[in-house]
Amino acid sequence: MSMPSDKKRLGFVDYRLDNFHANTFLTLLRGPLKHRGYVVAGATAVSREPSAAWARAHNVPYFDSAGELNEYVDGFMVLAPSDPQLHLAMCEQVFPFQKTTFVDKTFAPDSPTAARIYDLADRHGTAVQSTSVLRYTSVQEIVEAMDQQVQNIYVWSGGTSVEEYLIHPVELVVSCLGADATEIMRLGDDSHPLFVLKFSAGRVAVIDFTVGVDVPYAAAITTPQSTQFESVDMSQLFFNGLSAMLDFFDAAAPQIDRAETLLVRTILDAATLPPERNRFLPLIPGELPRPHARKFQRATERSSILDGRA
Repeated sequence: MSMPSDKKRLGFVDYRLDNFHANTFLTLLRGPLKHRGYVVAGATAVSREPSAAWARAHNVPYFDSAGELNEYVDGFMVLAPSDPQLHLAMCEQVFPFQKTTFVDKTFAPDSPTAARIYDLADRHGTAVQSTSVLRYTSVQEIVEAMDQQVQNIYVWSGGTSVEEYLIHPVELVVSCLGADATEIMRLGDDSHPLFVLKFSAGRVAVIDFTVGVDVPYAAAITTPQSTQFESVDMSQLFFNGLSAMLDFFDAAAPQIDRAETLLVRTILDAATLPPERNRFLPLIPGELPRPHARKFQRATERSSILDGRA
């Protein structure tokens, strides 16, 4: 089962491998992103029989445990995108090997678990990163190129449920406005909720979410002088997202400020509290774990959350 020495070997760790993310990542690594030099050298999963069948069908070596898989890989991709409640246990299996690990969206089922995953990574000295692919769109490119600060951003999105798919517009908003959101309010009914987020300096984000509908992602970005509408090219989401993941594996160090990842989870916690409607709730992330692997200068400049922390 050895791979050529010039290949960078990734291992999938999943709940059940026959899912959209595993299929898409494998296809991209063997096709449009083959030039990056990464291969899926093996996989393991909780649900063994269907996962082993998937591995055979896709010519991927299957292993009964993360320990066995570890001998054949240089880094891990913890998938289970629809089962974030399993991510901590999966990370407990792979972090001790101290190999660069990407954790799929949603990072954790709640904020305390997210903090535990980061603390576990720190204790083992393991580089870890997590994100939605909605961090890598033309919306962020427009924001980066703007000479003026974004005052407001309005995002349209949808999905099967708020619990699983709200992360995508939240990731988009936080990646554009930074890690200093202060309050959130949920409006509307269960089938069409709107989420209003207050950020520092009077900035506001609105997420217009339709349950049960694949709404094409789009955003209206407002500065003091103009408003620009941008539709997200859905066909490029996973290509761009996986390209960025490979940048993370190349660097063996996170390319995203963990304060933003923790804020995303904090927002999701507050957004999904059933009784809370029509009033602003404070977003209090609590004491953040230590910065993970390096200092993020731009994010630190934008974020009051990191003030005074090394």
